[in-house]
Amino acid sequence: MKVIIVTGTRKFVIEVGLQEPVLDIKRKIEQLFGIPVASQTLSVSGWELVDGLDMEDYPIVTEGTNIDLTIKSILMLPPLNHRRRIQITVKFLGRQFNMEVDTAETVRSLKEKIHIVDGTPIKRMSLFCSGIELEEDFRHLTEYGMYEFSEIIVFLKTMNRLRDEPSSSWLSLVVQTSSSLLNAASIPLEMKDSCTVNDLRQLLLSRKIIPIDDYLFIHKQRIMRDNCSLRGHGVENGDPLYVFKGTISRSGNI
Repeated sequence: MKVIIVTGTRKFVIEVGLQEPVLDIKRKIEQLFGIPVASQTLSVSGWELVDGLDMEDYPIVTEGTNIDLTIKSILMLPPLNHRRRIQITVKFLGRQFNMEVDTAETVRSLKEKIHIVDGTPIKRMSLFCSGIELEEDFRHLTEYGMYEFSEIIVFLKTMNRLRDEPSSSWLSLVVQTSSSLLNAASIPLEMKDSCTVNDLRQLLLSRKIIPIDDYLFIHKQRIMRDNCSLRGHGVENGDPLYVFKGTISRSGNI
């Protein structure tokens, strides 16, 4: 089918297949118009098209649909082999300071710098940027989308959590939205089993997979609690999670 790619004042038509991945469409745009895949964000009516899904996962896209193309600044997405110094702000609960880092540095290197400046033990640090936890120490800062004047939020793990919490593992999940959200789309995700339901909610919101609203998450026909971890709910690798609009009243009704 033919769709219309809209960017600024420009429009162009391309042919896409129902089973064609969103990522392949971005590659096609790169080949035709020279816009790097990493710089592209595709959306329809405010819904971002996720790279891991196919066009058939978005029934709102039909023949002649306008797909908005937003081109991100290349400065915000420097390649890993391009070293560049940037200023960031490191924030704690009651204090903050500015720091200069190299975009090719790793998360571990950033933690070590914060330790030198502030004295905070590295093992107690949980770093967040734009609502996303910088979980893997070996990954480069650019892999988490860090750019000039980014804000890094530092949360401190309690000693009991460090001592008692079992090691976490990655889960491959499928989040199934209801028909009132994204026409019953299935979204594949990977999260650590130590993440809470609220972490899952924030991830979906940050990626614009769901709009800002009240939601219920269901696992094996049971309503999940926001502050409980996926592991605490018994979620296992490959399990589907269902999300619906709504809240729970004091009487327990939705």
